[in-house]
Amino acid sequence: MNPPSEPGRTNFFDQILTILLAGAVVATLFTSLTPASILATGLAEVFTTGGQEAFVPAQPNEFPTPTPRPRPVIGIVAGHWGNDPGAVCADELTEVEINLTVATIVRDRLVAEGFDVDLLKEFDVRLAGYRSLALVSIHADSCDYVNDQATGFKVASAIGSADQSRSDRLSACLRNRYADLTGLTYHGNSITVDMTSYHAFDEIHHETPAVIIEIGFMNLDRQLLTRHPDQIAQGITDGILCFIRNEDINSSASADGE
Repeated sequence: MNPPSEPGRTNFFDQILTILLAGAVVATLFTSLTPASILATGLAEVFTTGGQEAFVPAQPNEFPTPTPRPRPVIGIVAGHWGNDPGAVCADELTEVEINLTVATIVRDRLVAEGFDVDLLKEFDVRLAGYRSLALVSIHADSCDYVNDQATGFKVASAIGSADQSRSDRLSACLRNRYADLTGLTYHGNSITVDMTSYHAFDEIHHETPAVIIEIGFMNLDRQLLTRHPDQIAQGITDGILCFIRNEDINSSASADGE
């Protein structure tokens, strides 16, 4: 026969066992019946990440918006615009009418080629320190009959720029392409001080290549200037593009009249 157990000791171990079993049952029921949504958000993250910071995936459209790059700028001055009419014919045709019409078409065609273009007035405040790929000032010559040789165009470049060769190359490109498109001859022997000392040359930034072009005489070249401004404008546009794109220059067209 086994000796009787001690009543106090048996009751103690029974109570411990009962407490452990009850705790296990309660924990099981709590885990299975309690949805994660009733837990505090922060606490739920601790439970699910083991105390580490929760990983938040990057959203697909959270990249910074790229800043668009500015397009190259070209300056076109409509001669006398905003200041005076320029040369005036007997029938009241004004030089500024021709200049502005041609300059506007040049602006539109260069924009179509992918450039930003400033259409500038004769004494535009923006000319002070103006920087661009090129600046071209468009003018027309006198309405007065001088002689049968008073026909054709002429171009003068800015003197004293930081790189004189660039202004000279812009001038050469214009002479060649303009002659090709218009059929006009280069009238270089009638270039005046008003052209070589054109005021804008002293106003713009010294690194901006610049020229002034007299697109034709309003007397003998009147029909071309008034009826075919698109042809005039294309000759100027092609000359500017020749310079900017570093195209080959055929010197034969620029040799006449020099």
